Amino acid sequence: MSVNNTHDGPERIGQYMSDAQSVFFIGVGGVMMSSLALLTVRAGYAVGGSDRTRTEVTEELRSEGIDMYYEHSAENLPEDCGLVVYTVAISPENPEYVAAHERGIPCVSRSDYLGFLMTRYRRRVGVAGMHGKSTCTSMCAQIFLDADADPTILSGAVYAPMGGAYHLGGDEHFIFEACEYMDSFLDFHPTVAILLGAELEHVDYFKDMEQIRTSFAKFASLTGPRGVTVVNYDDPEVMDSAHRALKAKSTGRLITFSIDNKKADFHAKDVEINEGYPCFTLVAFGKSWGRVQLTVPGRFQIYNCLAAAAAADACGIDHLSILEGLGHYRGADRRMQPKGKVNGVMVYDDYGHHPTEVKATLEGAKQLCTPHEDGTEGRLICAFQPHTYSRTAQLYDQFLTAFDSADTLVLIDIYAARETDTCGVSSRLLAASIGDKAHYCPTPPAAADLILKEAQPGDVIVVMGAGDVTRVTKCLLPMSL
Repeated sequence: MSVNNTHDGPERIGQYMSDAQSVFFIGVGGVMMSSLALLTVRAGYAVGGSDRTRTEVTEELRSEGIDMYYEHSAENLPEDCGLVVYTVAISPENPEYVAAHERGIPCVSRSDYLGFLMTRYRRRVGVAGMHGKSTCTSMCAQIFLDADADPTILSGAVYAPMGGAYHLGGDEHFIFEACEYMDSFLDFHPTVAILLGAELEHVDYFKDMEQIRTSFAKFASLTGPRGVTVVNYDDPEVMDSAHRALKAKSTGRLITFSIDNKKADFHAKDVEINEGYPCFTLVAFGKSWGRVQLTVPGRFQIYNCLAAAAAADACGIDHLSILEGLGHYRGADRRMQPKGKVNGVMVYDDYGHHPTEVKATLEGAKQLCTPHEDGTEGRLICAFQPHTYSRTAQLYDQFLTAFDSADTLVLIDIYAARETDTCGVSSRLLAASIGDKAHYCPTPPAAADLILKEAQPGDVIVVMGAGDVTRVTKCLLPMSL
């Protein structure tokens, strides 16, 4: 069981902060929570936090003067604690959460707190969608950084040019990843809302597509009558949401993007895929801006490019800086991130865990394979860890075809996250349903052993999932993580 989002809003949270001397973060080790904690330190507050696992992220927090705790306890809350920020994934019985309520300390959810922080910035670009948020946010970051726009950025993934998952800049531009889970993004305050796409996801919260369309329409509406919604012309779900917001006059205008459809305001022309990497001419409002050569694989990446370009243009970034930024983009952590070679085979690490993003990513990865020494075709080997029982069960049929591009599939046990096994699904069952190319290996070391026996030069290895599947990469490349 998780804890609901709060909806206190910027004014009330501002009152909390005016009386606070220190802020405590429950579940501080996550990418977004750690970034919020660091931003709070930069604002001059004493900060503490707890998480179950000691990681490089938590060690960085400790080096920044944040008091870290690796067991949840009521005693972790300092005497002068004025605010507790939590992730909705925690249990209502979390001892720090319970103690805060008993002591009368205000508690706000991560998204509510982020909504408060962003209101001090004039232009606020929120990147929403079931897939591609971190990549598109990182592309926006590269564009704005190249343009010397001094942005503040908060992403869901580490991006090397920022030196982490966040970048502290001036008070003009705030670029942020807007997570839809449990309607968290409805606590945000974008002036430019990007809608990359929507489909059935987070099935432990969203019950059907109508609920999802309504939520995305509400997010677009947060831009206000002077705001902008940048929407994927090729996705009927988010187009429906955007038009609802426009009809209600709660967003000012729509800017559309599409790979192929020339009716869209931003589209791609003369698309080529060079050894897996897209190259295209960016067309905006009927004018060709120039060629873009991406250094990340997959045709689907063009959508993220076009969305980032449209948002940057809406914020007044010049065309040359937009093209330069897209050309300089090098990929965010765990988004088809090259980790190194084992036995002459490149290993990539990817966060994909929904069938749609798995399928698209593997289609791009397949194009990176090269022939073996004997002339036979190089193979795509994928190690995948399903994320949560509910997602695996609800999207089971889609998972059966998501791995079509892979020649060998290794499935490790489902990462339970916040759930217990009540759905009757397993990785062993999924492997049996997919067929001969799928192999069930319960643990990361077992998966790595099988992969090492299979792989040969010319193949490509992709390690995918949102849980602890990176342990497979660690076994394959002990010095990589």
